[in-house]
Amino acid sequence: MQRIEGILFEPVGCLGEFPAEPFHEIAVRFFNPRKLGPGKKISRSASRAYWHLLNLMQAADGNLDESKKKLTEDLELQAVDGASAYEDVVPALSELKAMGIKLFIATSLSSAATQCFLEKCALDEFFSAVWNRDNAGGIKAAPLARAIGGASLKPDRTMFLTDTAEGLKVAELVGVNSILMMNDPDEAKRLATRDPAGGIVSLHELPDFLRFVAAKHGPP
Repeated sequence: MQRIEGILFEPVGCLGEFPAEPFHEIAVRFFNPRKLGPGKKISRSASRAYWHLLNLMQAADGNLDESKKKLTEDLELQAVDGASAYEDVVPALSELKAMGIKLFIATSLSSAATQCFLEKCALDEFFSAVWNRDNAGGIKAAPLARAIGGASLKPDRTMFLTDTAEGLKVAELVGVNSILMMNDPDEAKRLATRDPAGGIVSLHELPDFLRFVAAKHGPP
């Protein structure tokens, strides 16, 4: 891994704890519920529910009328209303910013939901730019690609935090280093077989991880 210059954050599962139910509700109300699979259990993990919803949205090619888009946004705002930032987020982001690392939001949430989360958790000041599905013009890989292009980042010097298999796939697709947020020990053990560039249990570990990478590669 090269020295890291920028980090892309997906709020769901990496910056805060979200309820899963609103994401399930969007999937069932606006997409073919059979795509959830016969007998498939509803995940209690908001991250898995969220990324599963993104797969359904991608398969539907974003084909929602304005009323459904509005209701989808309203349900996302419900998810934000029930969300809370992890206690280590502000200290970690403060330290990363002091280290000169460029920080970006790259999410498939709507603009309204993204901004509501950042304001609710007082995180606006830490990010150089915020990319969501509205201003990025797409979901999954699109916000990451726009963040990289907008800041002229080199993908091999950029990191994306994720706690799901789908997030790891997106990181690989755009060519950035994936760092596994190990929120669930059993899930993390399974996802480690997908060879992420690294893994952390807490955001507190991220500054030291970057220092280790920088020391290994010497001056830029």
